[in-house]
Amino acid sequence: MFTIISRIFHFGFKNFWRNGWLTMITVIIMTLALMVFAWLIFFGVVTSRAAASIEDKIDISVYFNTNTSEDEILSIQQSLESLSQVQSVDYVSQDQALAIFKQNHANDTTITQAVNELDTNPLEASLNIKAKNPSQYAAIANYLNSSDLSQYIDSVSYTENQSVIDRLARIVRTVEVGGAVVMIVFALLAGLVVFNTIRLAIYSNREEIGVMRVVGASNALVRGPFVVEGMLCGAIAAILALIISAPILFAIDPYLNVFIPGMNLFQYFAVHVVQLFFYLFLFGIALGGLSSFVSVKRYLKN
Repeated sequence: MFTIISRIFHFGFKNFWRNGWLTMITVIIMTLALMVFAWLIFFGVVTSRAAASIEDKIDISVYFNTNTSEDEILSIQQSLESLSQVQSVDYVSQDQALAIFKQNHANDTTITQAVNELDTNPLEASLNIKAKNPSQYAAIANYLNSSDLSQYIDSVSYTENQSVIDRLARIVRTVEVGGAVVMIVFALLAGLVVFNTIRLAIYSNREEIGVMRVVGASNALVRGPFVVEGMLCGAIAAILALIISAPILFAIDPYLNVFIPGMNLFQYFAVHVVQLFFYLFLFGIALGGLSSFVSVKRYLKN
């Protein structure tokens, strides 16, 4: 058994170097395939961050009547925080609302003077509510419209922003579903390309396979070197895919950060480089070995 295994690896490495240009083409195709696989991972990270960025911009605000006491507002805040749909609730008092208003209009002298001349604070206290999922805002709005709470509430921004919230929720779902579909399609295409490339490599050695069968070589001894060669191509392709991806990620990272604030794809790559190599290495040797195993099977049946 040890002799057979050693021969399989010996002929596998020998075929890898002997096939020359065909081996190089196989490695290049597998590198491209593994880069597609890696970039599907990066695409998933980008879409997740984009979806999270969109969700961060979605919320609803509840404005209370000026005669509603702070204790009543804080009690309503606690009741909202107990809901399973609610992620967070931020309280903005009348004084805080006025300070924010002044800060936002600091360059408008007319508005600043008008506010300073007022004897009372006309702004209302509010609660800014963020749901765990954009589709849950309707349930939160219905809760706020209950008779127990509506007597304290002047307005809820969900009514005015419902169409925007629903549109953003659809965008989030579309990004998530679209990312999954793209990953599946490109993975299938990459596997098909590599499979046919390795079949070409085996086809070029069909005469050698025939000779080995004539002299009585076992299926394992015939198939083994090609499987080893495919796995070796996959391992080298995994290393090349990471090396090539690094400078590309570094170059496009500033542009991604403009469109998606807080997105740092190169930092993600640097932090997860070992994990990414592990995934690419496993995917590469599995793709190369399995494709070689299946491709050579037709010749063993002849």
